[in-house]
Amino acid sequence: MPRFDNFTKGLAVGIGIAILIPVAMTTLAPVLKPAARTALKTGLRAAEKGREVFAETVEMVEDLVAETEAELRAERVDTEVNHEADTEADVTDTSAAEAEQNTGSANVRSFVNK
Repeated sequence: MPRFDNFTKGLAVGIGIAILIPVAMTTLAPVLKPAARTALKTGLRAAEKGREVFAETVEMVEDLVAETEAELRAERVDTEVNHEADTEADVTDTSAAEAEQNTGSANVRSFVNK
């Protein structure tokens, strides 16, 4: 009497599966192909939607970066304009003070010369 140990049982199951898989594939192919197509279509649609969402997100981030850079440039220009105005005001104040001083000196000279 032959012994049926684990190896023999595994070998018999493996051979049985190897024979049944092609039979099952040919039998189930009309059912599996449409299911596989549907699954692939769903996956492709999901990937396409993911690309669209990603592109929109990238566009929103780029817009946000551009707006922030524009604000920074505007602040920088305002700071430079204010700095130049302050510098011009200082120069004008200094010139006015010098003019007053010169006028005062001229008045003193004219008073002394009289």
